[in-house]
Amino acid sequence: MKIEKKLWPERFEQVLSGTKKSDVRLADFEVRPGDLLILREWDPEKEDYTGRMLEREISLVTKTKGLKVGSEEEIVKFGFQVLSFSDPPKK
Repeated sequence: MKIEKKLWPERFEQVLSGTKKSDVRLADFEVRPGDLLILREWDPEKEDYTGRMLEREISLVTKTKGLKVGSEEEIVKFGFQVLSFSDPPKK
């Protein structure tokens, strides 16, 4: 399946350069590993697409609804963060 989403310029550049290898999205759509994510650069000042687009294959989906990672008080205090991993350094 192909899924198209907006991405603001700073994050688009990070994906383009390879430094950003994950994303946090509201889980208001279905997505599975193997699906194709179409990222269209969105200019928030012009409120329009720039014309640039990237395609990335989804390799992992982690949904947080019901995920037990801390108490409700800790979640309210600290929120969540998403960690991305690169390959281990070559020896």
